[in-house]
Amino acid sequence: MDPDGKLRGADPERAGVPREPDRKESDMAEKELSLQEHLDCFLNEQLIQIIISNPKKKEEASRIRMRPLYLRRHTGNRAEDSLSPPREVFFQAEIFQGAQVFHRNMKKDEASSWIVEAMRTYRQLELESELGSMRVLVSKAGKQTVKVKHGGCVRPQKITLVHNRQKRYILEEGHPVPFLCDLGVMTAEGRVINARYDKFRQINRFLEFIEDILPELPKSREIRIIDFGCGKPYLTFAIYYYLHELLGYDVRITGLDRKQDVIDRCAGLAARYGYEKLEFLQGDIADFSGADRVDMVVTLHACDTATDYALAKAVEWNAAVILSVPCCQHELNRQMENDLMRPVFRYGIIKERMAALYTDALRAEILENHGYRTQILEFIDMEHTPKNLLLRCVRQGRPKDNGAEIRAVVDLLGADPVGQVAAVALVHF
Repeated sequence: MDPDGKLRGADPERAGVPREPDRKESDMAEKELSLQEHLDCFLNEQLIQIIISNPKKKEEASRIRMRPLYLRRHTGNRAEDSLSPPREVFFQAEIFQGAQVFHRNMKKDEASSWIVEAMRTYRQLELESELGSMRVLVSKAGKQTVKVKHGGCVRPQKITLVHNRQKRYILEEGHPVPFLCDLGVMTAEGRVINARYDKFRQINRFLEFIEDILPELPKSREIRIIDFGCGKPYLTFAIYYYLHELLGYDVRITGLDRKQDVIDRCAGLAARYGYEKLEFLQGDIADFSGADRVDMVVTLHACDTATDYALAKAVEWNAAVILSVPCCQHELNRQMENDLMRPVFRYGIIKERMAALYTDALRAEILENHGYRTQILEFIDMEHTPKNLLLRCVRQGRPKDNGAEIRAVVDLLGADPVGQVAAVALVHF
């Protein structure tokens, strides 16, 4: 499959059009004709999706996903086009080629022939529709087996044919969530307030990270989570609501913050919602001793070395998961000295940003040194906040032998490794 949507090895002028079979392909052609007849029945607005997978050759796209969509009629007049309603149903193929995804929009007849042609180079097709389902399997000898079930899809879905579809969030707009209403993100009707839409996206983005690490959390006992520096506890409430209210997990969450007024308000809201296993405590991260075993540690914008104290606690507890969005990394910025880099460091804003990036990279390597598989990911777009990096750390139990490398970087920067991790000697040099 080429990036432009053409199948490798096919005549460019006839790509997507069934070729005339020779004698050796007569049986295959009959099967393809049957497949095309079925496709003609399913390629309509009731189609949910088609997944084509298991390529015969490694150089082919790993899979293809096809769905119906409406495309607007283009007249060349932007104002007129924006008011014009969708006119035609097209079928969009998403072609997954390595790390890239290519798209091709086709009308029904072209899409039908294109799929038939694709099944010459793929071994499996799964189709879901409101009208039924279809599975196509191709043997090593090239024999196709087509199984069709009519009378409704096993997994009915609401189909959206708009080309630029609205992103589906874990906490959906239009469904009032009590804590989002009380914290000023939603109206009582579930509409997201325009000025708080960035916060709404941020909360959902964080829940996506939670969703990714669910397999790492225990299933047979209570899950213990600590949120250090919870502040305005959007995420603390979101985590509890998602895990306990939506998924039914047995979870106990503690939110810790230094401001008593924040704690009092949060505790009042938790009591009002009946969240019995969501508690809020006043205190400092470095001095917290209210738990013996913790499964997940969360820190969102815990300032400067407060993040390092939280990471140290998580390592001490041998927590299975750490999700940390650092903030205000001043410790390394105050220490960094390097003669070679002096012309760069003399610009304060450059030094500040480099210090923040070096700090997060060192944190990640230190956690790897303690047996955590660590990724540094974009939390939300830079246009919303420059503090947009998230450290996602999952305990894997195999420490990385990188102590000497960390020591070399710290020496290069002229920094104190103990100060770098908030006076907690996390690295075994």
